[in-house]
Amino acid sequence: MKKYCEMSREELLDLKRELDREFDKIKAEGLALDMSRGKPAPDQLDLSMKMMEVLAGDADLKCETGVDCRNYGVIDGIPEAKRLLGEMSEVEPENIIIYGNSSLNVMFDTIARSYSHGVMGNTPWCKLDKVKFLCPVPGYDRHFRITEFFGIEMINIPMSPEGPDMDMVEKYVNEDPAVKGIWCVPKYSNPQGYTYSEETVKRFAHLKPAAPDFRIYWDNAYSIHHLYDDNQDFLLEILAECAKAGNPDIVYKFTSTSKVSFPGSGIAAVAASKANLDDFRKYMTVQTIGHDKLNQLRHVRFFKDINGLHEHMRKHADILRPKFEMVLATLDKELNGLGIGEWTKPHGGYFISFDAMEGCAKAIVAKAKEAGVVMTGAGATYPYGKDPKDSNIRIAPSYPSIEELGKAAEVFVLCVKLVSVEKLLEK
Repeated sequence: MKKYCEMSREELLDLKRELDREFDKIKAEGLALDMSRGKPAPDQLDLSMKMMEVLAGDADLKCETGVDCRNYGVIDGIPEAKRLLGEMSEVEPENIIIYGNSSLNVMFDTIARSYSHGVMGNTPWCKLDKVKFLCPVPGYDRHFRITEFFGIEMINIPMSPEGPDMDMVEKYVNEDPAVKGIWCVPKYSNPQGYTYSEETVKRFAHLKPAAPDFRIYWDNAYSIHHLYDDNQDFLLEILAECAKAGNPDIVYKFTSTSKVSFPGSGIAAVAASKANLDDFRKYMTVQTIGHDKLNQLRHVRFFKDINGLHEHMRKHADILRPKFEMVLATLDKELNGLGIGEWTKPHGGYFISFDAMEGCAKAIVAKAKEAGVVMTGAGATYPYGKDPKDSNIRIAPSYPSIEELGKAAEVFVLCVKLVSVEKLLEK
């Protein structure tokens, strides 16, 4: 198969005419497909519907310590929930606090508290001349929106299949006291689906921050979100590594059941050192009288333990795996060898990362929208929405039906081809 860059101008013009005809046919179909966000599909949500029945009107609504979950009390989570989310986070129950329904909310609160009151007695960030955060890119747009909201300067750190560029991370963290944190999605990263190597995790644990209030924001959102039973990524547990390295306080580890049970109605948690958790509890006693214990109880009685969680996630994988494989098969069939794009092949998580020719991502996303397929905005995977190469596109296969997804993938590869030809003809 001939690469597009090897074609003559006449060949490219002929190809463009052919692709234009295909595009006009698809556009005439009046499609309305959405691949813009990594939402679970309705059949994934159906997997958890039995959870709505475990707290029937005659159910015992006391947790194992005898606390009535209908009433006030228990600031950091009922013991059963701490045990369940602790197993999910690979930490002991005493190293975890259970929150409300969203880990993103916990991260926002953590940044806000650091800004207004500081971290463990250090100067509040609002009183500093400059606050900086490191942002592995491409990365998670909602992380970047939090730090942008607070006016924090964001610094791009390139990602590889091993994780962030640790030479850059170490230089910034160890030398610049204005660097207060780094966003991380360490397992099945958003959007590439990469998992940090053991060496990367150990280098994180051995950081020597110039700022005493530097923290790693370790968002383990996809810790149990495997697509395959026999081909799963392994991630070294960060809290244990930090403790071994003599750095027990430099990491906050966030997780939730948002894409395990119900998005927006799951339970979130943070795992950290005792000193960090004590710091968290100081503001929690002012902020809340206790999070939703009935929802915690509901989750525990439905999943029971880590084995129940894993079995449940196998059902999710059975729904997601064919969708990922369909998109990847379409990309391989239609684009492989043309020299106009590269893409990741993750073993888990919710996204596929596609890198188009430089300067093409925005045009591809716009072209897809014109044809009736809405995708995540180009640039969203970079701080401030600015992809310096205008190349990265996040593909979210989870929500459409398999039939809709097949059509959306067909539209996407056609748009990649058409925009790439147009780009080459500009030269």
